[in-house]
Amino acid sequence: MLFITCRMPTVNTEPKLNKSFKFDLGNNSSSRSFFCCLRHKKDSYEEIGSKRMLSTIKRLKYRQVLVYIHGFANLPEDVFANVAEFQLLCDKKKGGEVLVLPVIWPCDADLGIIKDYWDDQKAADQSAFALSRMFEKFMAWRASTESNPEDDPCLKRINILAHSMGNRVLREALSTVVRYDFPDGVPLLFRNTFLVAADIVNESLERSEGGQHICESARNVCVYFASDDLALRASKAANLKNKVASRRLGHTGPEDMAKVPANVYAIDCDNLNTKYDSPKGHSYFIYDEKGKGPGKVFEHIRTTIVDGRVPVGKDFKERQVVLK
Repeated sequence: MLFITCRMPTVNTEPKLNKSFKFDLGNNSSSRSFFCCLRHKKDSYEEIGSKRMLSTIKRLKYRQVLVYIHGFANLPEDVFANVAEFQLLCDKKKGGEVLVLPVIWPCDADLGIIKDYWDDQKAADQSAFALSRMFEKFMAWRASTESNPEDDPCLKRINILAHSMGNRVLREALSTVVRYDFPDGVPLLFRNTFLVAADIVNESLERSEGGQHICESARNVCVYFASDDLALRASKAANLKNKVASRRLGHTGPEDMAKVPANVYAIDCDNLNTKYDSPKGHSYFIYDEKGKGPGKVFEHIRTTIVDGRVPVGKDFKERQVVLK
């Protein structure tokens, strides 16, 4: 499995590639760099570098790539297990369509959800600099006539899925790209962006707010939310404890659809989330209630990736839908 990480290794061999990459799980500070790696098996990883990774993805017989940014309190092997499940369902539906590429950022391994939550918020913000470099590296590679000559361009479509606090990582990374390299706005990077159980404030996607670049960087932005997501209730309680009072995007969807760009879609998952992920109702985007087959949220995500259009209503004129 290919993956990208800004989590610190136990031994940093830069500028040489690390043939025996090992995560420093006791360190939740983000590296200044990102590492492109290959997972051979559990706890066995090799750094292969960005050029080899991008050329490998280009050669693979997958039509599209889904970059996956995980949520808080997930250690690397937890993420790899989730990605393997998602990949298996994609391949069962249609082989060669979607390649899932995880991005590992440095969650905390401490005990206690509140402590983890605030440590992970800091780690998410720190990760923005390394991951903004990842986006810049990709854009440079895509524009390179050496890597992508006219007679051999890369035709892969790129999509991105951020879960829970991974949405904060995405928001801050794109803001960093704009702040330092693209002051006129981030280029179009993604065909579809999926914000699942987003642990950011529900005004984030409005113009002039911190997440506006998420909307600018994608053709479609799908927000999946559920009012009874217990993990986000804990998030809200943690924020209130620290005098940050705001509802979460993953609880309510955008606060006012009239204030977000026309490419934003709100997908209400309130009827499904606790069936698919009991009792928390937070990780509801892979399996159905039996925990084996694809759920309706997965199907909605996959259909959007394959078709490039969001199935929300008649003639695609509606921007809100309730999954049942």
